[in-house]
Amino acid sequence: MKVLILGGDGYLGWPTAMDFAAAGHDVTVIDNYLRRIIAEETDSEALLPTPTLTQRAAIFAALTGKKITVRIGDLADPDIMMDVVRDTAPDTIIHYAEQPSAPYSMRGFPEARRTFKNNLDVTFNCIWAMLEHAPKAHLVKLGTMGEYGTPNIDIEEGWIDIDHKGRSGRFLFPRAAGSLYHTTKVLDTDLLWFYVRTYGLRVTDLMQGPVYGLSTDQADLDPALSPNFHYDDIFGTVVNRFLVQAVADIPLTVYGGGGQTRGYLNLRDTLQCVRLAADNPADEGELKIFNQLTETFTVNELADKVKKVGDGMGLNVQIKSIPNPRKELEEHYYNPVHTGLIEMGLEPHYMTDDVVAAMLERIIAAKGKIDTNRIMPRVSWK
Repeated sequence: MKVLILGGDGYLGWPTAMDFAAAGHDVTVIDNYLRRIIAEETDSEALLPTPTLTQRAAIFAALTGKKITVRIGDLADPDIMMDVVRDTAPDTIIHYAEQPSAPYSMRGFPEARRTFKNNLDVTFNCIWAMLEHAPKAHLVKLGTMGEYGTPNIDIEEGWIDIDHKGRSGRFLFPRAAGSLYHTTKVLDTDLLWFYVRTYGLRVTDLMQGPVYGLSTDQADLDPALSPNFHYDDIFGTVVNRFLVQAVADIPLTVYGGGGQTRGYLNLRDTLQCVRLAADNPADEGELKIFNQLTETFTVNELADKVKKVGDGMGLNVQIKSIPNPRKELEEHYYNPVHTGLIEMGLEPHYMTDDVVAAMLERIIAAKGKIDTNRIMPRVSWK
């Protein structure tokens, strides 16, 4: 396939690019380094040094003989989006090119506006570039389980069948996002569904849970090929934060009651899921939706898991509840259906003690680079 990856510099975008290139596909990535810019502006840089896309592509090519074509540009500019889609004539477009931080989107008006405009403009431009230059291409769009919120019923896989007053219909599962970032993802889904049913686009929307991990077959070839690892309150997921806190001898910061439950998956499984979606494209006029997770944990369960493994490694990990900076239910029902990708062949990598220990070992090796000022919450929803 000719594969175009939007947002190819990100935590998921770069490993995806290597994975598709290693499998023999013709891969082009494009990014404008927005995440790096925001990270620098908010004092939230990654723990491990990250070469530029061009440098990483050169290292990857030297090690594997596989080429990744790099373009730098802002996809919120319609001309740049049109040019890259026209020039690459992709079979598959993988869309990661959004501002991915919920806390950043809730920081204030400038950050909210930047999130809103970037995320919706990029998706809208991508749709129109496909209509005009690649109408047969398949779009694999990374959504988020955060679109659904925490409803008091089972979360179906994208769609729900409803019987109402003697009639029945099939609808997008109701969305109730908990941040502006997640709300932009809801709007993405609505935009895509409109253009799918109106113009016959082919789209798969992957509702992904929080991802953890640093290891992939290609990233393990050289430390310079590792994905971005953020541990701060802006870009760092709860797993990353807990791992770094354990190493830095800072009590694991459980927000509020700690009963918040989410679905998680290993970075290796993200690569599997995206490959499965690309290899099994939606039909013309079809919006496929999969819930992309492998197991669920409460925040308390994650903290206990990191403490258990960390204590076994001599870290003496402590856990501390702090006031929740977010507006969210801390105790709730959560049962998402996630059978579609399993049925397509996903072979999960679970969060075993060995997996947690391997991540802790990587962080211990970089302990001197940890900035403890970046860990406590600096953004409040209230």
